[in-house]
Amino acid sequence: MNYVTFGGVTVGLCILGYQLMTWWPGRKQLMKDPLKYASRLLPFLASWCYGCLTTLGVAGLIGTASSAVLGLSNWLGDVALIWGVGGQGGQSASRETFVPLSGPGLGLVLILTAVFIAAVAKAGDSGVLKRGAWCGICLGTSAGVAGFAAVPLAQAANVVAGHVYEAV
Repeated sequence: MNYVTFGGVTVGLCILGYQLMTWWPGRKQLMKDPLKYASRLLPFLASWCYGCLTTLGVAGLIGTASSAVLGLSNWLGDVALIWGVGGQGGQSASRETFVPLSGPGLGLVLILTAVFIAAVAKAGDSGVLKRGAWCGICLGTSAGVAGFAAVPLAQAANVVAGHVYEAV
């Protein structure tokens, strides 16, 4: 399992804050057509879910890449906390328990990886999908609300993948 530090959570929250501020259309526009503007968050949310899934017991190349991103984020966030604001880094901000992905759930992550790569290639260089996955990797195992969202996400992935593989 991957462990996230307070620095890694800080990096994830910075990415989330950046994304929300660049998305924010203003209160007047949002009240005028909420569905239109809320739907613009869906690519980020979908890639956040993918990033979160890659941290939940995934091994191999995908798990190694996810662990590397999380390790780098932990280090960057810890350095920023220590040198930027005089705080302490390196403390674990992970939950004690998590729901690992089953065999079919891991198969679904592999399928989602292929879809994610195709989506990033098709989207060009907007960065929304990459930021979403990075944010999901940083916050997927955190002890906060985002980390607890990973539990139903993993359960849903296991159930959906189980039905897909059963139907095939």
